[in-house]
Amino acid sequence: MDIRHLNQVQLSRRWSISPRTLERWRWLQQGPQYLKIGGRVVYRMDDIEAFEVARSRNANSCSNGRSS
Repeated sequence: MDIRHLNQVQLSRRWSISPRTLERWRWLQQGPQYLKIGGRVVYRMDDIEAFEVARSRNANSCSNGRSS
């Protein structure tokens, strides 16, 4: 069975951040999209991976965003 969703604790472990950080991101409407089902918050793997890709940095890019 493929894992299609992670809960807040599982995602915080994946990213090595506090579950409270994910709560703050939801409150600030930042972070990956999430679903609220029956009072539980879950994150779809597709949304997690899209969030990660959107924030990935090219190792060859300069810190100021310009290439030489």
